Amino acid sequence: MSRSTKFMIAILLGAVAGLFYGWVVNPVEYVDIAPESLRVDYKTDYVLMIGEAYQVDHDLGLAVRRLAVLGSSAPTDIVANALSYALQHEYASQDLSLLQLLGESLLTWNPNMEVPTP
Repeated sequence: MSRSTKFMIAILLGAVAGLFYGWVVNPVEYVDIAPESLRVDYKTDYVLMIGEAYQVDHDLGLAVRRLAVLGSSAPTDIVANALSYALQHEYASQDLSLLQLLGESLLTWNPNMEVPTP
């Protein structure tokens, strides 16, 4: 057997052993975690996505419900924290304006004025 054939067999055996270990011996376990346990950068990105959705649909009640999964803080506080982080880490100006728009809109939000969804 040539040296290159032995090398290829070793690579193949290593790949098979690695797949067996990863799939059978010690597979990945998926665990449900709450979004409020996300790191601050991921929370900021999530709030930014909510701001992008709000810019399209202008449904402030839906935005508030989406923000609620990030914890029990007030929606204005969640957006303010995200905006603060975004400013510190020099997010794009368009992203900053989306966060500011969402934050300003939340200042005028009144949950009693919500129209029930059919």
